Amino acid sequence: MADKSAPAIVGVTAREVESAMLARCIAVARGIGSAAQDQREANVFRLAAIVVRSQFLRETGCLMLVSEQYFAEHPTERLTPGEVIRIGWVIGLPRLRDRLIRGLLERW
Repeated sequence: MADKSAPAIVGVTAREVESAMLARCIAVARGIGSAAQDQREANVFRLAAIVVRSQFLRETGCLMLVSEQYFAEHPTERLTPGEVIRIGWVIGLPRLRDRLIRGLLERW
C-alpha cells in the first residue's frame, strides 16, 4: 500500500493544497481531467462522487470512472471514506460537498 501521509510541500498552505484538489475534482467531474495521478486523487475523486451523486449524476459518473480505473490497477489502495478523512486528504464531508457544488454550478 502506498504511503498515506500527506506529502510535506514547502511553501504551500493546506488551503492551497485543498483548492488544487478541488480544482482537479471539478475538472474530472466535467470530463476534462485525465486519470487519477495517485492514491490520494483516486480516493478523493471517489469520495467527491459520493457526496454529490444526488445532484450531479453525469459528474458523479466521471469521478467514479476515473477513480475505478485507478483502483483497477492498484486495488489495495482503495480506502474507506473515514480513512480518507482521518488521513486529512479531505477536511470534512460537508465542506467537500459544499465547495464541489459551488464549483460545479459555476460556468466556465
